[in-house]
Amino acid sequence: MSETVTIKVEGMSCGGCSSRLAKTLSAIDGVASADVSHEAGTAVVAYDPARTRPQALHDAIEDAGFDVAV
Repeated sequence: MSETVTIKVEGMSCGGCSSRLAKTLSAIDGVASADVSHEAGTAVVAYDPARTRPQALHDAIEDAGFDVAV
């Protein structure tokens, strides 16, 4: 079973940023898909809650050099 979360991301300025972040999120164990838009400033992530949690997604976003908007 999967869940989907939309995370507001700050600091993306181009398509390269969103592409890099999508690859970073997709590499997390338990993430089924990551649709990242620098225009909207969002990351829509489908994940398996038995294998990962939203905090791990937030940590990966911040480790990639972006900020999670609260």
